[in-house]
Amino acid sequence: MATALPTYYVSHGGGPWPFMKEQYGSTYDQLEASLVDIKRQVGVRPKAVLVVTAHWEEREFAVSSSAAPPMIYDYGGFPPHTYQVTYQAPGSPELAARVAALLDGAGHQASLDPARGFDHGTFSMMYPIYPEADMPVVQLSLKHGLDPLTHIAVGRALAPLRSEGVLIIGSGLSFHNLRQFGPGGHVASHEFDAWLQHTLLALTPAERSTALLHWSEAPYARLAHPREEHLLPLMVAVGAAEQEAGACVYHEDDFFGSLAVSSFRFGEAAAA
Repeated sequence: MATALPTYYVSHGGGPWPFMKEQYGSTYDQLEASLVDIKRQVGVRPKAVLVVTAHWEEREFAVSSSAAPPMIYDYGGFPPHTYQVTYQAPGSPELAARVAALLDGAGHQASLDPARGFDHGTFSMMYPIYPEADMPVVQLSLKHGLDPLTHIAVGRALAPLRSEGVLIIGSGLSFHNLRQFGPGGHVASHEFDAWLQHTLLALTPAERSTALLHWSEAPYARLAHPREEHLLPLMVAVGAAEQEAGACVYHEDDFFGSLAVSSFRFGEAAAA
């Protein structure tokens, strides 16, 4: 049996940041380094990447199935050139069909979307990991309602992909209150991040899953996530590696000057 790849929940940053280094300076250096290191941690070349993106929600789960996904510039107020950038990775209709079949088999209705393109939750973090854009990428939506139990269960259903060479990445942001992106978010981001660190790294797998079901009871939870779409990809990543240990693979205490943000891996990294 093939070795199962780890899963990830990554904080993907804001908008098209990899294409704005002149404007952002060193703001994203630590995040970029952590994303670049994912390739080393995985150790082998995956057959494809499945991205659970915070920027796509449907009434039922949907899977991008285009062989050549277009771009979605789902942001506003950025420089003109950021609406011309491309990430020309191929899609994988075969993987999309496999994902849909696994979900359907587990009782989760899933449809294929041949028109869906790469949103910035996908291309902004995939560009540092695989800048050559030669890795097939398929996206999975969230489901309206954003129910933690449902998304953990979907992760469980997708777990076989890890032994089939598919890298599962949940793409969100561990603190996502745009109105508090600055000093106003300091306390909430640090308190919620401390809860995440304890929950994901110190609890047993069973305790971890239970705690995530009740994430809204965590300190400052609704100040960290007024709406939880940027947290829900974590549930899928955990569900797909539910019995495996977590590790923090990125952490900053002063993102944008004051915020605590983190990314996590579930499962073992490749030997150095």
